[in-house]
Amino acid sequence: MAASACLCAPAVARAQIAFAPCGDSNNFACGHLTVPLDPTEQGSPGVTSTLTLALRRHRAPVGEARSAVIALAGGPGQPALPFAEQFAEVLGPIAATRDLIAFDQRGIGLSQPLSCHAFERPGPSHSLGQLIEACATQLGPRRAFYATADSVADIEAIRQAGGYEKLVLYGTSYGTKVAERYAQEYPSHVEALVLDSVVTPNGPDPLSRSTFAAVPRILRQLCDKGACAHITREPVSALARVLRRMRRRPLRATAIDGAGRPRTVTVSAEDLLELLLAGDLAPVLRAEFLTAVTAAANGDDAALARLLSVAEHSGEGEGEDFDTPLYYATTCEDQEFPWSRAADPKGRIAEAAAAAGALPASVFAPFTAANAVALSDIPACAYWPFTAPAPPPDEAPLPNVPTLILSGEDDLRTPTANAREVADQIPDAQLLPVPYTGHSVLSSDATPCAKEALQALFAGHQIRPCAPTPPPASLRPPPLPPVRLALVSPIGGNRGLPGRTLHAVTLSIADYARQLALQLASTSAAESLSELPMLRTGGLREGWAQYAKGVLSFHGYSYVPGVKLFGTITAGAVDLRIGGYAAANGTLRVDRRKVLVGTLGGQHVQLASNPDATAAIVGVNAEASSLHRPGGSAVSDPARRLAGILRRILEP
Repeated sequence: MAASACLCAPAVARAQIAFAPCGDSNNFACGHLTVPLDPTEQGSPGVTSTLTLALRRHRAPVGEARSAVIALAGGPGQPALPFAEQFAEVLGPIAATRDLIAFDQRGIGLSQPLSCHAFERPGPSHSLGQLIEACATQLGPRRAFYATADSVADIEAIRQAGGYEKLVLYGTSYGTKVAERYAQEYPSHVEALVLDSVVTPNGPDPLSRSTFAAVPRILRQLCDKGACAHITREPVSALARVLRRMRRRPLRATAIDGAGRPRTVTVSAEDLLELLLAGDLAPVLRAEFLTAVTAAANGDDAALARLLSVAEHSGEGEGEDFDTPLYYATTCEDQEFPWSRAADPKGRIAEAAAAAGALPASVFAPFTAANAVALSDIPACAYWPFTAPAPPPDEAPLPNVPTLILSGEDDLRTPTANAREVADQIPDAQLLPVPYTGHSVLSSDATPCAKEALQALFAGHQIRPCAPTPPPASLRPPPLPPVRLALVSPIGGNRGLPGRTLHAVTLSIADYARQLALQLASTSAAESLSELPMLRTGGLREGWAQYAKGVLSFHGYSYVPGVKLFGTITAGAVDLRIGGYAAANGTLRVDRRKVLVGTLGGQHVQLASNPDATAAIVGVNAEASSLHRPGGSAVSDPARRLAGILRRILEP
């Protein structure tokens, strides 16, 4: 049901927070607010009684706003202040009649961040449990005051100090839980809710059951419209075959590093889960995952080993400013783990494993209950020294205020089932599932759908479902890597071994482009080609390749066994030598007609420069993938930059 009226408000209110111009922004003012460490004001012996929150405020252009939008980042552990400008951009006209306030929640960023020597200088023999225990000991009694309920109290303090009658709570990921809990605690002060990538009020579930339930659906979505016709008929079955194989013996395979050196990689079921979750933020990675797993199910483990190796070194994660001690201080205290807090760490883990094992196998299939425990925070939080009983579930109703709930249909971290659960608790809530989108919808939806829905909510208009669109090319799984050249067909009218070799060359360059996209997905924005970093990528079978200053160079790069690429590709020029025990050896270049020509195995070959052939040569889809950090912090779209680079490789 649409919101029945425009959410507008005239204003008046005296601010009690002293704001001053920010040195790095003309749009925001910076301020601070001192709040009680213990919002219940019961005090705790030996504990400093206050802490200071860092805020940024974007003023409503006209008058004094009676309401404000509170923008909440994800985590727990992610600061919000670095993304204040992005919050303002996403909200657009909504901030015209309301102030926008972003603040680093207690213990994060500029709000007296928590730190622990154990995480800064971990010993090589220390387990995660030992680090958690040491960190909690260092934090001392203060560690008990960083739960979600404490952040909720801080928001109310900001509302009162700012003189606002109502708040619009805009949260992403963990921020949605904070928003929901505030709405439960202070329903009369809530004007509206915008919940993006939903964590339920009493979530997350320590065993991530909604995530496991979503895995088969999301894998099958990747294969919609025949996208997996030449890869697998049933992606879930392929994953299940690999998992069964792992249970018999460890999966070990060789990955080639950026210097062309082979190394042995061990792949576990938990690694596969981590790769799946990473795909929420990098669609190109999830597309590669499906192909790599299918290849491994067929006995070729190279692609899976390389994918894991790339993911481990790609810089994926929460970012340097993510506060790990705060994450555990909040998570361990907040979550309702299936154990007695009075038990010792080993006893807690045993209780949790027993609770997971008692659930039907179908809850986690094709994974297992043991995988769910290993993926969870159970092994870490079992070592957290609790000082109080677990908080009871909050059963207070959510207020029936205008509410937009956004859920990416490809989101495994916070699946659409979570969004539906919260929508069911708010009679007039409007739930918008967004196709082909993972985590953090407003910053990752490539269409205008989510942003239009946000504006419609505050204009009092009916929110429309997203229009049907074809899946983006970035989500199309690449072909299975050939295990021998004989399986590669000749290309472009070139016959025999030279034609197969030429096709293998185009497949190899396309593979390199995808690997480069995976690397670029974790780099910072670059305004020009010269600003992009030097990036090295290992071949699937052997060798390596490099991008630097507009030049792609190949050093025995091999995607198809027995076919190696040497030489360079630059804007307007191709100079490649093809070698290898299986290949028709020779050279390739681009002539002035933009035709790829050369001699392979003593035979003249050419590949006409039509759009399809050019795309095959440079390995670029028209729609490149994008990456977004957890909790709504959009970053650059490096794969789109990659597309621009490679589209120009053959164009002067």
